[in-house]
Amino acid sequence: MNPGDPHILVVDDDRRLRQLLQKYLMENGFLVSTAENAADAEAKLQSLAFDLMIVDVMMPGEDGISFTGRVRNKAGIPIIMLTARDGGDDRIAGLESGADDYLPKPFEPRELVLRIRSVLRRNAARQPTVAIAQFGPFAFDAERMELTRDNEAVSLTSREAALLRVFAHNPGVTLSRMRLSQQSGSGERTIDVQVARLRRKIEDDPRTPRYLQTVWGEGYVLRTENTP
Repeated sequence: MNPGDPHILVVDDDRRLRQLLQKYLMENGFLVSTAENAADAEAKLQSLAFDLMIVDVMMPGEDGISFTGRVRNKAGIPIIMLTARDGGDDRIAGLESGADDYLPKPFEPRELVLRIRSVLRRNAARQPTVAIAQFGPFAFDAERMELTRDNEAVSLTSREAALLRVFAHNPGVTLSRMRLSQQSGSGERTIDVQVARLRRKIEDDPRTPRYLQTVWGEGYVLRTENTP
């Protein structure tokens, strides 16, 4: 395993299945963490970055469909649902909650690996490919992680650059702290601090930001030349 391998979170109350999936997926080139229920998974989402979640539908406490619907947009990562129920209504409910794919139990592990790779490819293809984000006198090169103001370099820490890159890839989109944490690699509790630091570097008045704005109760949004 290496840090570049996709990181998968397996959420299932069946301890034996969690262990089997973790072992099999790691043998097939994935980093794997596990959670026994929705609450455990949510705690891990706040401290670790994942590329995909595998979520069981039937769990004690909050079920997988409710959990998926609640965190899908916040986390900003694809989800494959597993269930012992393969009825059409259950499959539709899972997909409507935001799941990217749905696999009934029992399943062939090789099929799960194929579905994971397929979902990861689709998700990567959907990611915007913004080369340079323009806002006011600033230009941010998302590939080089470099910020300039009127063609003069602006110093950024690695965390600030990673956070600004997430905003640059989602201009005009309100991003929750959870999603910013997931995609930048920063802890969710530090997002407000990182945003404040970025504002001091890009705003004339950080208290009334023009570019990096707060959407109360939802998160933050970057207003660029191409957003209203």
